[in-house]
Amino acid sequence: MDGGDVSRSFAMRADEPIERYVRPDTYVDSEAPNVIEFARRESGSAEGDVERAVRLYYAVRDGIVYTPYCDFRSPDTYRASACLARGSGFCVAKAALLAAAARASGIPARMGFADVRNHLTTARLRERMGTDVFYFHGYAELYVGGAWVKATPAFDRGLCDRFGVRALDWDGRADALLHPYDAAGRRHMEYVLDRGPSADVPADAIMETFERCYPGLTERSLPPSATRFRQEAEATRRDPA
Repeated sequence: MDGGDVSRSFAMRADEPIERYVRPDTYVDSEAPNVIEFARRESGSAEGDVERAVRLYYAVRDGIVYTPYCDFRSPDTYRASACLARGSGFCVAKAALLAAAARASGIPARMGFADVRNHLTTARLRERMGTDVFYFHGYAELYVGGAWVKATPAFDRGLCDRFGVRALDWDGRADALLHPYDAAGRRHMEYVLDRGPSADVPADAIMETFERCYPGLTERSLPPSATRFRQEAEATRRDPA
């Protein structure tokens, strides 16, 4: 399977004005009432953009449960406000929520995408996907301190504890991408292709890629679940074989 031939036409130009990244979009829907309320509640008392961004990062990382078992054919699977309403989502949805909350707080934000090899997936998920390569892994880029800084709020602390993986911290100043090794020194995440930044989630391209490359994961007979992956993670740590 090869997801590398998907068009990168969604990527934004380097000369795009910074004001572009504070406007709401279809999936980074920063104008949604629940996103605005979430941003105000989680970062309202912060002093400055860096502190505000960091508070939002941890609120999304640990307040939204990570799950790869989603209805990938539904646009709401990729939408920030829907992710917040569910209280769960996969990496793209959680990154969209962080970007949307940042925009609602006046911080320019955009999406970033990469293909990654995940060495610590579960046996069931690997069987469903047919590979350990995750196409269109999503993270957020926030413009703070005069620079674009990458933040990956995907794996919540509860899931990391179950997997034996260090939760990814972020200080708002340096890029926070997923660790190459877990707490035991095993390979974790390996970046294999940088797809570049995007103002919004390229949901059509992601859905097409997932349906083509992961038919076992996108079939309609697989119901969404916010808890199944956590249960698999616990079982994997008890019995790594």
